[in-house]
Amino acid sequence: MKKRKILVLSGPNLNMLGKREIPVYGSETLGEIHDEMYLLADKLSVEITCSQHNSEEELVQWFKRAPGEFSGVILNAGAYTHYSQALCNAIKSSRLPCIEVHMSNVFSREEFRHKSVIASACIGYITGFGGRSYTLALRAMCDEKILK
Repeated sequence: MKKRKILVLSGPNLNMLGKREIPVYGSETLGEIHDEMYLLADKLSVEITCSQHNSEEELVQWFKRAPGEFSGVILNAGAYTHYSQALCNAIKSSRLPCIEVHMSNVFSREEFRHKSVIASACIGYITGFGGRSYTLALRAMCDEKILK
C-alpha cells in the first residue's frame, strides 16, 4: 500500500526559531520540530516533506505543485497569515485539506495577530502549543476522515 504524503510548510522567519523571541516561541529550532515530525510520521505510517520559505511566492508555488503528490498540507504561514490573499487562494485552488498552525497563542498577543485571512481556506486551526502545534496538526491530519 502506498504511503500517504503530507506537506509541512513553514513561512517567514521560522528558520530563526530557537534564536528569536525565545519567551514567545521557545528555544526549539525548526529542525528539531521537523525531526519530531519525521519520527511521528513514521509511527503514523505517513510520509512527510518539510520545507521553510521566507518568500510568499515560494509558498504559493508549493500549493500549485502539491496536488497529485500530497494528500494534505500543514501550514504555519507566519506573518503571511494576516494579509496574504494570494496564499489563501493557493490553498483553495489546491483543493487539499490544510491545517493552519501557530506556535504561540495568537489571541493572547497583539490585535493584528487575531485575524487570519487563510483560515477560511483551511479545515482546522491549531495555535498556542509551541512546536507541538505541528505534531498535533500531523495527528489530526492523519485522521481517516481527513486524509484519504
